[in-house]
Amino acid sequence: MIIAQTPLRVSFFGGGTDFPEFFSQYGGAVLGTAIDKYIYHSVTAFPSRLFDYSIRLAYRKVECVARLEDVEHGPFREVLRYLNIARDVEISLAADLPASTGLGSSSSFTVGLINALMAFQGKFISQSDLAAAAIHIERNILRETVGCQDQVLAAFGGLNVVRFISDTEFTVYRIALPKVRLDELTQSLLMFYTGTTRSACDVEKRKLANLCNVQCQLKRMLCLVDEAHNILTGNQDLSAFGVLLDRTWREKRMLAANVSNSAIDAMYDTALAAGALGGKVLGAGGGGFLLLFVPQERQAAVRHALKDFYEVPFSLSARGSGVVHS
Repeated sequence: MIIAQTPLRVSFFGGGTDFPEFFSQYGGAVLGTAIDKYIYHSVTAFPSRLFDYSIRLAYRKVECVARLEDVEHGPFREVLRYLNIARDVEISLAADLPASTGLGSSSSFTVGLINALMAFQGKFISQSDLAAAAIHIERNILRETVGCQDQVLAAFGGLNVVRFISDTEFTVYRIALPKVRLDELTQSLLMFYTGTTRSACDVEKRKLANLCNVQCQLKRMLCLVDEAHNILTGNQDLSAFGVLLDRTWREKRMLAANVSNSAIDAMYDTALAAGALGGKVLGAGGGGFLLLFVPQERQAAVRHALKDFYEVPFSLSARGSGVVHS
């Protein structure tokens, strides 16, 4: 049995500039981190001649099929096809947090599945090739409306600035913070579930359709990546990072009408009134998790103000996708 563990991610700055439709003209970069919440794939070989199926997949439902073409789950099917695996395999999926909540779970799924199946075949794949393969499968085979940051952060792990050159060419700059600084950042961040999920592709399609009208916002959001990096690695008080999150959220809300809604706006305003310095809805927007930067002395007040929303504790700079059992 092979078990692969792949992290989910939190994107702080630059989201939206990781689409080739934008960065091929203007450049793109994100500042984000893998977190200690994971997706797990377990892969087992079995003698299909003894069964009436050749592939078994277990996720929210169970699929037992005789032919690869009969697999309903698109990402499962196309990753298996991409790696030329058509029989004698059983794959199970488990996750720490639900999908469609802004944590990059769909790309973590693809990255983790590729990694697990490569190990299943006795092959090694580098982090760069792993991320590039996931981007190719999601964008070019599955035709999903996704950017390129989630796959990179899932494959590499860590706290990084990622700069994009093309679909398959990117540079990962690891942000090496002293433990005290990293702990302070971690302890200043709170994450609450808004209570709704959404289709990231639907939100992103609206943004891309409006790309010609939001280039100025995306360019300003891109500039915030370097500004945020300078705050983290310099001597400036980390509260400036929280204020910058508020700036990027206000820019992000202008990208498309469905990035936010009245319920999310009310939740965010409540958090600010209780002491949060800034924050953003993670991922494409429209639902999922709300990230907040809150000085520790104000966190009790913010938690009380958002007592009706479920909080998920997390840590930053988790390791990238890896095989944890073989």
